[in-house]
Amino acid sequence: MKQFTLNVLQFILKFLARLTIARYKPVIVGVTGSVGKTTTREAIRAVISRERTVRAPSKNFNNELGFPLTILGDWSDIGGVFFWIGVIILSVVRVVFKNSDYPEVLVLEYAIDKPGDMKYLLSIARPQIGVLTAVGEVPVHVEFFAGPEAVFREKAKLISQLPSTGFAILNADDKLALTAEAETRAQVIAFGFSDKADVRLSNFTNQLEEGVLFGSSFKFSYRGNMVPVRIKGSLGKAQAYAAAAAAAIGSLFGANLVSVAEALLDRYNPLAGRTRIIAGLKQSIIIDDTYNASPLAMREGLETLRATSGKRRIAVLGDMLELGTFTLEAHEEVGRLAAKCADVLITVGLRGKFISESAIRAGFDKKKVSAFMSVAEAGKFLQTKLAKGDIVLVKGSQGTRMEKIVKEVMMEPEKAEKLLVRQNKIWLAKPGLYE
Repeated sequence: MKQFTLNVLQFILKFLARLTIARYKPVIVGVTGSVGKTTTREAIRAVISRERTVRAPSKNFNNELGFPLTILGDWSDIGGVFFWIGVIILSVVRVVFKNSDYPEVLVLEYAIDKPGDMKYLLSIARPQIGVLTAVGEVPVHVEFFAGPEAVFREKAKLISQLPSTGFAILNADDKLALTAEAETRAQVIAFGFSDKADVRLSNFTNQLEEGVLFGSSFKFSYRGNMVPVRIKGSLGKAQAYAAAAAAAIGSLFGANLVSVAEALLDRYNPLAGRTRIIAGLKQSIIIDDTYNASPLAMREGLETLRATSGKRRIAVLGDMLELGTFTLEAHEEVGRLAAKCADVLITVGLRGKFISESAIRAGFDKKKVSAFMSVAEAGKFLQTKLAKGDIVLVKGSQGTRMEKIVKEVMMEPEKAEKLLVRQNKIWLAKPGLYE
């Protein structure tokens, strides 16, 4: 009965979302990829909002129900039968009686978990502008596909379905993402550090201000112009990639690079769990990267840790889920990289043990490696080991609930609800394997 009700609700929301798009005809910007979707979405929102009225998901609304919800309106929360009745009634009213407040631009995330997901989302809303962030050699959710190439093919459907008058914004530094150029009739704008990029990044650094980590700084250049960019409160090249994609799209709406840089400094707020800087106990600094994890995202997180100055670099790494037959190989590769990037390694979970064992085989001092089965144990252990000046990276897949470790060692745990990942399926989940 529950599944039947869900199917009916899904059908109604899809129908109303399609009617709403037909009624208001917004410009649709679609963002997909294995890493960086939400960060890129928020950077795009910040840049476009200076030029047009824009809506993007208020939360991680990118699945069969959340995706049409974003099209239908701004919703602060989901819960209860009366919520859904209200959504349906209000959406019908907005279709019948045109609302002058409907946004000119929708920035939507096209997330896929299994074959067929992209086709379904595209049947609701086909974008005029598509962004492919990065795929990586072993993308997340590969467990449910024939292999990495199949994951890429599913994501690339967004790019292949763009109209000839549209624009494909592609990551020039990701081999698979850039090959999507052959899949589209749209005009291609590439972004990244590569010479192949149209919006080219350079001079990246994690920035210090008065001895404290401020965020990221870099430059991007486009069509002969170059400007410096600063991102407050978050570290890592993922921020630079998101900014470059936003700059490419901003230019399509008439923004110049200076106004893009200003928007990113003033309007862009790094999201919880995406390499966000949080003050830790004993004057330590936490890099909160707990939202999710894939091999590519783990590599970026560890490289961010390596590029950050501190007394000690501590990596706290949890399981990467949904990797299927690539699970062992991917975790061992993370272990080898951790041996190069961290001074202390703490792992969580069954798969996390593959990371710690691989790091030791790669030459990591065994005395500086600790493996735990639960986030509670790992958090309490980390609390005892922290010292002034430590830089701590905390990262793992959503199901590992690594944000609980951050809460254990952050200087102001009373702000956890505001600063840490709070998705319902994580924050309100029943106790599970990693508790």
